[in-house]
Amino acid sequence: MGVMNTTRSVLVLGSTGSIGTQALDVTGRNPDLFRVAGIAAGGSDPAALAAQALAHEVDAVAITKATAAEDLQLALYAEAQKRGYSRGEFKLPRIFAGADAVVELIGAVPVDIVLNGLPGSQGLAPTLRALETGATLALANKESLIAGGPLVLKAAKPGQLVPVDSEHSAMAQALRGGRAEEVDRLVLTASGGPFRGRTREQMADVTVSDALAHPTWSMGRLITINSATLVNKGLELIEASLLFDVPCDRIDVVVHPQSIVHSMVTFVDGSTLAQASPPDMRLPIALALNWPNRVADAARACRWDEATAWTFEPLDTTAFPAVELARHAGTVGGCLPAVFNAANEVMVEAFLAQDARFTSIVDTVERVVREADEWRREPRDLEDVFAAERWARTRAAELNSTGRK
Repeated sequence: MGVMNTTRSVLVLGSTGSIGTQALDVTGRNPDLFRVAGIAAGGSDPAALAAQALAHEVDAVAITKATAAEDLQLALYAEAQKRGYSRGEFKLPRIFAGADAVVELIGAVPVDIVLNGLPGSQGLAPTLRALETGATLALANKESLIAGGPLVLKAAKPGQLVPVDSEHSAMAQALRGGRAEEVDRLVLTASGGPFRGRTREQMADVTVSDALAHPTWSMGRLITINSATLVNKGLELIEASLLFDVPCDRIDVVVHPQSIVHSMVTFVDGSTLAQASPPDMRLPIALALNWPNRVADAARACRWDEATAWTFEPLDTTAFPAVELARHAGTVGGCLPAVFNAANEVMVEAFLAQDARFTSIVDTVERVVREADEWRREPRDLEDVFAAERWARTRAAELNSTGRK
C-alpha cells in the first residue's frame, strides 16, 4: 500500500510575516499536497495581503485592523486588474475584519491544518479555536502555548499539536528514535545570538541596531530581540516541556553558533539523536504541514564534500539569565509563563523605543516574575490568562519607568 496522496487544506495565520510567507512558498511549490483556503494578517500591508490572496486563490481573508478592511478591498481590485482579471471573472475572497476576525475565519472556513504564525500572545484565542475545530494545529506561535499552557493542553487531542519551530521540529523528529519512557533529556540548541561571548557588563550599552543583527536567522523585531537576550530560548524551553511532557529540569540548553544542529534528544542508554540541516525554516514548516510525512525538496541538505566544523559550548547563565528564569516559570507553571512572556513583550517594546537598556529587559522581567505570587495558580479560562498578562504588562511598565528616573 502506498501513501494516499490527498491534498490538505490550510489556513495560514500571520501570512505576511516571516513564517507565513515561507509557508506560502512551501504550499505554492507543492500544489499536489496543499491548498490554501484562507489567510490572516494584522493588515499593515494590505497590498501584500491582496497579492497573496489572489496568487493562492484563497476563499477568505482575515484582517485584524478593522480600519484596513476598505484598503484591503481596494488592494484586491487593484491586484485583480494587475493580473488582467476583469471584475466579474474572479471570485473575491470573503473578508473578515476586526479584533475577532481570525477566530471568525477559523470557524467559517473548515480546513485540515491551521498554521498559527501570528506574533505574540494575540495567537492564543486562534490556537484554542483551531483545536476546537479538530484541525491539526501547526504551531509557530509559541507564545500561545506558553501563555495558555494548561488550557491548550486540555483542548488538544493526542497528535493534534505539531511544532513549527526548528528546535521543536528537530526534537519531534529525534523522538521518533525511541519510546517516550526511553527519553532521558531534551537538548535545545541556541545560536547564542549577536552577543555570544560577551559579559553582562559588555552588554550594558548595546544599541537597538546591535541587537537586531542576528547572526543566522532573519525574523521579526520581537523574536530577534528575544534571540539576543536568549528569552527566546527560555520560551522554547517552556514550549518543549509542554509539547513533549518532559519536566523543565530535564531540558538542557547548549550554544551552537553554526545553527545546523537544530536540537537533540538523549536517551537512557547514552545515545543522542540530533537533527541537522542548513538553517531554512521551510523544512520544519513543510514537515509540520505534511506531518508525519516529509515533503521532497523542502530545503537543501547538508553537504559533506566541504570541510566543516560544528561547535558546542555551555550557556553563560550569568550573562544570559533569561533561560534559568524561564525554567523557574515553567517549573512553577500556572500563569507564571504567561507573566514571563507578557512582561518581556513590554520590555522589548521599551527597548526598541529606546526607553530601556538592553540588560534591563530581563532584569525587569525577573522582578515581575518574582512578584507574581498570585499568578502561580492554573488559569481557569482565557480571561484568567489575559488578566495575568495585563497585570504583568502594567507591572513591567511601572518598574521600567521608576527604574529610569
